[in-house]
Amino acid sequence: MPEVTSGDGDGTPPEEDGLDDGVRVDMISGARMEGLTSMEKIRLILDGVRDGNIVILEEGLTPDEESKLIEVTMTEISPDEFSGIEIETYPKSSSSNTGLFDRLMGKEEQTQKLTVIGPANQIETLHKDENLISALVSRK
Repeated sequence: MPEVTSGDGDGTPPEEDGLDDGVRVDMISGARMEGLTSMEKIRLILDGVRDGNIVILEEGLTPDEESKLIEVTMTEISPDEFSGIEIETYPKSSSSNTGLFDRLMGKEEQTQKLTVIGPANQIETLHKDENLISALVSRK
């Protein structure tokens, strides 16, 4: 993934330019995630969230990957360092409406998803419906 630098182009880290006043949002394309294993995806997401970033995935995760992300997150929670994650997916996976026979036959899910993941102590979902995720993001 390309390194994020400040707008002045001098290579000075953003926090030294006074740009550490906001919340960083990492938007990860489906192409970036495509070649990664499930555990590599989870590490990429958790490393970003542990740094206090909001991570937005263009194509979301599979239900199995979401479950594994939650499982790994639970093992890494510590009271003083990492409070966990908040995760919202839009739209919800249609696989819950797919019958057992369709899943066994390998019917692919057609719904594109957008997933927002952030530190549990910084992101709070205010509203969610089939067309909108509204979240409040606070600084630590």
